[in-house]
Amino acid sequence: MSVLNPSPTGLQPILKPQAHHAPGNFITKYIFSTDHKIIAIQFLFTTLLMMIVGGALALAVRWQLAFPWESMPIVGPWLFAAEGGQISPEFYTMLFTMHATVMIFLVIIPILAGTFGNFLIPLMIGADDMAFPKLNMLSYWFMWPAIACFGLSFTFAGGPAAGWTSYPILADLAQAAPGSGTAQTFWLLGVTFVGFSSMMGSINYMTTIINMRAPGMTFFRMPMTIWGLFITAILQAFALPVLTAGGFMQVTDRLLGTCFFYPSGLVINNAAPTVGGGQALLWQHLFWFYSHPAVYIMLLPVMGMVSDMLSCMCRKPLFGYKPMVISMSAIASLGFIVWGHHMYTSGMNPAVGMAFMVATMMIALPSAVKTFNWTATIWGGKVQFNTVTLNCIGFLSMFIVGGLSGIFMAAVPVDVYFHDTYFIVAHFHYVLFGATLFGVFAAIQFWFPKMFGRMMNEKLGKTHFVLTFIGANGTFFPMHFLGMQGMPRRYADPYLHGYLEHLLPMNQFMTISAIVMGAAQILLFINIFYSMFWGPKAGRNPWNATTLEWTAPSPPPHGNFDVLPVVFHGPNEYAVQNGDHDFLMQTEQECEPPKPAETDENNDTDNEQETSR
Repeated sequence: MSVLNPSPTGLQPILKPQAHHAPGNFITKYIFSTDHKIIAIQFLFTTLLMMIVGGALALAVRWQLAFPWESMPIVGPWLFAAEGGQISPEFYTMLFTMHATVMIFLVIIPILAGTFGNFLIPLMIGADDMAFPKLNMLSYWFMWPAIACFGLSFTFAGGPAAGWTSYPILADLAQAAPGSGTAQTFWLLGVTFVGFSSMMGSINYMTTIINMRAPGMTFFRMPMTIWGLFITAILQAFALPVLTAGGFMQVTDRLLGTCFFYPSGLVINNAAPTVGGGQALLWQHLFWFYSHPAVYIMLLPVMGMVSDMLSCMCRKPLFGYKPMVISMSAIASLGFIVWGHHMYTSGMNPAVGMAFMVATMMIALPSAVKTFNWTATIWGGKVQFNTVTLNCIGFLSMFIVGGLSGIFMAAVPVDVYFHDTYFIVAHFHYVLFGATLFGVFAAIQFWFPKMFGRMMNEKLGKTHFVLTFIGANGTFFPMHFLGMQGMPRRYADPYLHGYLEHLLPMNQFMTISAIVMGAAQILLFINIFYSMFWGPKAGRNPWNATTLEWTAPSPPPHGNFDVLPVVFHGPNEYAVQNGDHDFLMQTEQECEPPKPAETDENNDTDNEQETSR
């Protein structure tokens, strides 16, 4: 890349991109591509496909809870002919296990890190591609062995049935349950492949952000989106090896006869007593040491993207840029020392429980900073009520509800009651579905013009938002009441307990709401695929935004930029007088003077001439 002396516009001529960007044949350009933008689109379509699968599994779970032991419409007689179209108890455990697995490992994490991380990092920091393009390609293709392993696990008796947490002893010994055999082994292999994919992406993102920023792009001139993805990559780099090691240990327990996670002398289903000296709780420590930071891996990128989108759509600088960066870093740091709050009922020492409780409650402080700063950004702004803004506000409102319910569960005495009830299910769905996916919907709408060069349909987008928002709250908010009534999760038929019979109508209402929410996603898919081909063409900067990606063509060519950008400002320079615009792009050195208005003297002269006529 050739760099010349800076120019007043902040743009520098560059040579053609490096050889690895050069378009080849169809296979190297669109299948085994090393271009970060193509890889991002591959991740996007793959995760949208997996979202359909995960959503279908969720609707099957909801059907069983609303209409227990009744034949499932359409697919019931085909899938469960032996049971008369009913969902079998063994299959129900597979449904909730694979629903969580697909949505977490194959939808939320890859659509954030894989799709938006790949697409936005080089464009927003002024690089021509990722630091390691081939490693980037491998990070996508390692997803497919994971999908294959998860898919194969469906074909074995009952499917994996230990929950997405894969707790021993149920997940460690093949004789423990119908889904504990080969299906569980394939599940563990699938998680391992996902871990390799995420680790490749993590190394690439950190290296790219640290080493490949454009001239003038200091750390505190980076957009909040990049901060979110950067901190997420650090989280993945430190937390993933722990889960990978634990998964490998569980595989060796199952296949090689090691005994990391089960003690000696266990007799399960009349099998011979186990020989060993392991500890089942060891897995919980290893699993949650990764999986609580994983909550922020699924949340921090959205926090960054929503910060940038809200600033643009409210035409105001982001309120408290540096406190937002610091609070995001604090959330990530505290995330490493709170994993024990998932284990309050495991018999831990009360003093240890107190330490985890205090650390967990402290996360509310940086979260509150972010919430108030987003609110202050909206306050007094020229809010544009489009689909992007609506989804951002949807993210904010759902995050507040999920965060407030999380404070209840941080307290040991409260969590002992709520543990493994539907109050927990309500909490993490508000955070991971409500907050995360509304942020994703906003980001798709916002960066779609840059990805495909066309605008999405606003009417379809707003209709999708309204139906999804109503359906999501109708599905997840009543779960708080179910949890307070003591309804346990993971029961195929909780109404066998007389004290839960009166909750059946509420579950039926929730299932109807879930069907509405699922049907609303059809509008999203129609909007995406219709707009790709027939949406209005977008210019370079259809949102009048300030960050570097909007200086590139839509969609960007190989190498991204016509000229190498030089950065002079932070990412949210709105509400300024810059010629005819109210924003200052990061590549603009200074504002243009406003166009001179006609003076009163000129107006008087014109009036005299008009009068004389």
